[in-house]
Amino acid sequence: MTRPDWIDSMHAMEIIAHRGASHEAPENTPGAFKLAWEQGADAAECDVHLSRDGQVMVIHDATTGRTTGRRGVVAGRTAAGLARLDAGSWKARRWRGECIPTLAQVLDTVPAGKRLFIEIKSGPETVAPLVPVVRHSPLGTRGAVIIGFDLRVMALAKRTMPRVPVYWGLESIPAGVGRRAWPLTTKEIIRLARAARLDGVDVDSRGPIDGRFVRELRGAGLEVFVWTVNSARVARRLARAGVAGITTDRPGWLRKALRD
Repeated sequence: MTRPDWIDSMHAMEIIAHRGASHEAPENTPGAFKLAWEQGADAAECDVHLSRDGQVMVIHDATTGRTTGRRGVVAGRTAAGLARLDAGSWKARRWRGECIPTLAQVLDTVPAGKRLFIEIKSGPETVAPLVPVVRHSPLGTRGAVIIGFDLRVMALAKRTMPRVPVYWGLESIPAGVGRRAWPLTTKEIIRLARAARLDGVDVDSRGPIDGRFVRELRGAGLEVFVWTVNSARVARRLARAGVAGITTDRPGWLRKALRD
């Protein structure tokens, strides 16, 4: 019996740990990334902001309150001050003492053959400090991917680091009862991404992702990644559509569910 093509696509689809293995561990902490690699994630995703002293820090929000219980703005604290905050206790007592790491510290954890998707949450000022951190990491440019929703920042990142894959983040919008759509047509997405010389897109799993959408982008030389997928049913549908990878909070669980 011939094996369906979508099964091969499912095995080829990259499973990316969203902020590390963030279902079990506190997001964007060393413990979350360590657990992601232990669970067999193909890659991990993190978010970055700049500290007051210009260090690239791994944290999702522009403020520290949600994950540390200490009010403050990331850009208003030094890297050392941010590192002293407890970013783990909010998740569970056993994670007490997990810190807000620098990007360099997280890149140091990436095993050979794996990648770190780095989402720029702030503006273009983040790009220049990012370059030496990526280049001097153990895997260099081979271990890094840049993602973000600001097309201008993504274009700058690609011009600055032409060897690093750069993907443009897109979020779907409501389009009637129970429906969602992209804010641009597929042709417009392709035109803008190609004009910026990007390598692909990283799109919202709630949006209209089907085989035609993926084929059109791939035909234009653009890869399609999807965020955030915590359902085996949705993951299988996306594999059938031919996406290159999916971001999930539960990399170990999802990989096992896809094998079953």
